[in-house]
Amino acid sequence: MDTSSPAAFVNGGLLRMYVGRKVRAVIQVTRSDVGSVMGKSTDDRQIVVKGSPPVPLTTYVEVIGVAENDDSIRAETWTNFGDSFGTHFCSIRISPDIFELCKCDHFNVEDCILCFKLDDLGVV
Repeated sequence: MDTSSPAAFVNGGLLRMYVGRKVRAVIQVTRSDVGSVMGKSTDDRQIVVKGSPPVPLTTYVEVIGVAENDDSIRAETWTNFGDSFGTHFCSIRISPDIFELCKCDHFNVEDCILCFKLDDLGVV
């Protein structure tokens, strides 16, 4: 079982490829029971997250833990993301032939939380 860092970002469809390994996922909570949470992954698949969620629990959470099977995660870390969640992408020209692609909250470039050069991804 490989539970080393960093955790792979997964959705419901990718979860089965990482069974026994550390993963992270953002889910929309649809039901919360004692010791587990059910929710929709970013690709609208049902995921069960086992563990002790934070109180209060918001509609959107990120979980980091070990993938137990193709539809469940044993959570080690829970992060509330609030009751609404959106991601927008924008590009910023930093030179004539290089752009940065930014993941921004609420279309505000100053609030950019993740930026990387497109040429680092082999896109340019």
